[in-house]
Amino acid sequence: MALELLDDLRRLDAQLKESHRRIRVAIKASGTSLTEIYGVGPIIAATLIGYSGDVTRFASRDTYASYNGTAPIEFSSGGRIVHRVSTRGSRKLNHGIHMAAVTQLRNPGTPGRIYFERKVAEGKTKKEALRSLKRHLSNAVYRQLLLDAQKGVREDTRERLVACVTGPTP
Repeated sequence: MALELLDDLRRLDAQLKESHRRIRVAIKASGTSLTEIYGVGPIIAATLIGYSGDVTRFASRDTYASYNGTAPIEFSSGGRIVHRVSTRGSRKLNHGIHMAAVTQLRNPGTPGRIYFERKVAEGKTKKEALRSLKRHLSNAVYRQLLLDAQKGVREDTRERLVACVTGPTP
């Protein structure tokens, strides 16, 4: 039984490596500039492209932020005005942006880490600063997706990325 489980693990590991290879090839073929953002590798770029769809359908970066769940929602009680994270929007997109934000936070000297530290120095809590960084990254992702759309990244490439991300293999 242990040998069967080990064989299953090896087979699944090989499938995972093949999926990652296909995604890297598709991202490179797409010519996207998303990977220029620190913390956005091929897997996250494929997720962002696949779940964003045609970025030109969003009127502004604010509507894109609402779609991906990084636009803050006012949550006030009494005289205190605070903002919290939105539970609306695409959780998959939000997760991709969150992973890019965490990658930037873990590495000193990155633009995201500098932005985060500045927000904390301004008096925001760490949770508020992270939320602000995610919104900042959402704006950067939107800008890069728009540049790619203007550059003419082909629609069939996006469809291949969707198939890679949402396909039956992990």
